[in-house]
Amino acid sequence: MLSDSQPSSRNALLPCRVMVVDDSAVIRGALTRICESDPGISVVATAVNGYAALSSLKRIPVDVVILDIEMPVMDGLTALPEILKISPKTKVLMASTLTLRNAEISLKALSLGASDYIPKPSTAQEVQNLDSFRRELVTKVRILAGRPLPRVEREPSSVMPVRQDVKTSQTSLKLRPLPIRLPAAFVIGSSTGGPQALMEVMRGLKDILKPIFITQHMPPKFTTALAKHLTTIVGRTVDEASHGQIVETNGIYLAPGDFHMRVERTSSGHKLLLDQGPKENFCRPSVDPLFKSASDAYAGQVMAVMLTGMGSDGLNGSRYLIDRGGALIAQDEATSVVWGMPGAVSEAGLASAILPLNKIAETMCAFAGKKG
Repeated sequence: MLSDSQPSSRNALLPCRVMVVDDSAVIRGALTRICESDPGISVVATAVNGYAALSSLKRIPVDVVILDIEMPVMDGLTALPEILKISPKTKVLMASTLTLRNAEISLKALSLGASDYIPKPSTAQEVQNLDSFRRELVTKVRILAGRPLPRVEREPSSVMPVRQDVKTSQTSLKLRPLPIRLPAAFVIGSSTGGPQALMEVMRGLKDILKPIFITQHMPPKFTTALAKHLTTIVGRTVDEASHGQIVETNGIYLAPGDFHMRVERTSSGHKLLLDQGPKENFCRPSVDPLFKSASDAYAGQVMAVMLTGMGSDGLNGSRYLIDRGGALIAQDEATSVVWGMPGAVSEAGLASAILPLNKIAETMCAFAGKKG
């Protein structure tokens, strides 16, 4: 997988080759202009539907396909596996409007091999006027193509800045001692590449009967769809959290899009609090409020897991969690789509283990008193 800090040296000097697939000529033009506003991206082909995209892909090598979902002749979900057959190394970025149906299709696409998704404004004017969308699109295209990102000022936006650190050898990172006491709850933070990572981890957590709280950077409707997908995978309900919801002993709770999620201790147990306060680390939901509040609510008896993600959201919350007596597992660089968030906590010396994705659930189960 790709890292934001270590692109291929052979590819680093070449522009990303992009194909834009959308049945709207206006949207195709807007997406093309956004991509080509970055000197590191070249739109080498456009297509009006999946069938036309397959025809072009047989003739034109492409690094990233920006693929619309709803198109005549052949839609995006039908075209996706055929694109990956023709060009297995090509990364597919699903682009869809903010509807629940399209969110569910986008998540299904991720399970079928798409690399990432981007919520698409519904009109060309919205596309061109949304600076956050422009930055997010360019950033995701470059990351998926394995190209370095130029340094930019950290200005407030809904898109987190990408860490530009020099690659650090994982073997040189200092690990904290493993905790002795069993956690009373688990918290998970994730962003870019997170839906796929969460699906992998949650498959192994069916037997954990302790509360699990998740913050995944996602917009509304997408978190609704993700909760449904995770419910199917785990075999018990994964709730998109609601304000004031009582925490069950074996409950699993996902922060809804555009809301911070916090955990609060009550006289009879624990409950969830949601708010639309200022974005933290350019995000809402943010990982920091969850990690900090859970640490307080469970008197430090919390194990955190930091999965793949852009930026460094969760770093401050992880420091707070560790200071309160909690422990943290980070996903390793090799299996992360972007080693931003897990890299930040690892390089800060906060992790007790830095593990490949397929080992994380097993380790969580071991610390929950289960074999996994």
